[in-house]
Amino acid sequence: MKKWSILAGVLAVLLVGGYLVLVFYAVKLVQPRLQKVIGPGFALEEIKLKTTYLSARGIQYEDPQSKQKFFRAEEIRVYPSLFSLLTKSLRIKELTFLQPSFFIYRSRDGHMAGPWMTTGKEKESENKEVSGGEEKKGGESTEVQIDRIQIRNGSIDFEDVKVEDPPYRLKIRKLDFEIRDIRYPLASLHSPVTLDGKIEGRTQEGSIRIKGWIDVKTMDLETSLEVRGMEVKTLEPYYRKRVTAEVESGMMEMHSQIVLKDGRIGAPGELDLINLHIKEGGTVLWIPAETLVSLLEKKGHRIEARFNVKGNMENPQFSLQETFLTQIGFSFAQALGIPVKVVGEEVLHGTLKGEKGLVEGLQSIENLFKKKKEEKR
Repeated sequence: MKKWSILAGVLAVLLVGGYLVLVFYAVKLVQPRLQKVIGPGFALEEIKLKTTYLSARGIQYEDPQSKQKFFRAEEIRVYPSLFSLLTKSLRIKELTFLQPSFFIYRSRDGHMAGPWMTTGKEKESENKEVSGGEEKKGGESTEVQIDRIQIRNGSIDFEDVKVEDPPYRLKIRKLDFEIRDIRYPLASLHSPVTLDGKIEGRTQEGSIRIKGWIDVKTMDLETSLEVRGMEVKTLEPYYRKRVTAEVESGMMEMHSQIVLKDGRIGAPGELDLINLHIKEGGTVLWIPAETLVSLLEKKGHRIEARFNVKGNMENPQFSLQETFLTQIGFSFAQALGIPVKVVGEEVLHGTLKGEKGLVEGLQSIENLFKKKKEEKR
């Protein structure tokens, strides 16, 4: 019995030792490939081989042209699979970003810039370089499979010049993100994805949660979106053109099911505005502020509205922002009990039929207020 115990112990040591050796060489195999993939604009302080993973510290990405720093991370850990030693492909069990920060920028003409984002001529030039490189290599590119990518305690700063100058900045903190099953070259797969974070407000944090799947090749997706405890004024730059009255305070909660397929979006959902206080004077989504204030008092300063945003994201004439605001304006009129006939008669002196008629009536109210302003001048 004693001999069997000793034999079992020796076998266990050999197995553990062999496993660690294999993992070490798997990690070592990843290192040169990682350095090759990093490319221009990336810098890091050090790469170290740990027992079961590869550690890259002090990583940052600076756009070679604009010199803007779009990404930095305290540490990235790469946990390779033992199977990487047996095949030409590279399989990574887990890729973890510790305390990363992302900076994303939208220019006045709507172009997005950020880590791994290129647009316009830069994108065309990059595609030519990639296709040219593939022809030269003759299909020698390494296949990469990542079982899980996760972000721990990250942050995102989104700077938007298109809606405001100086730029408006939306800040997301305490970001935890996970996506599973990623292949390169990109393959069409339903990769499960989750995101949790905090949205910085003026007096308190709101929360955001996304859960569903995304196809990283086609960019089709199906997710649920939940926003809780977010200050309405946090999004003021996005509704300012359609809200001329001053929003003093209010909290927003929203739930939506978002489906994006072949460039077309469908996003039904509910918006709940709590403790909403508005000053008289001006309009709120084509509704006179005086009317809205009196109705809010009757409803305890709370509005529940439904929406269903639909459209072709690839159509230059389609605006997600304007479509959403129009839907909310229509829903506000219903939620506040404003009859279609009353809204229409104020401007058109007739009874409106259906959603199209109501929207036209609300827009006519907006035009009426514009005319009044011009008369005062």
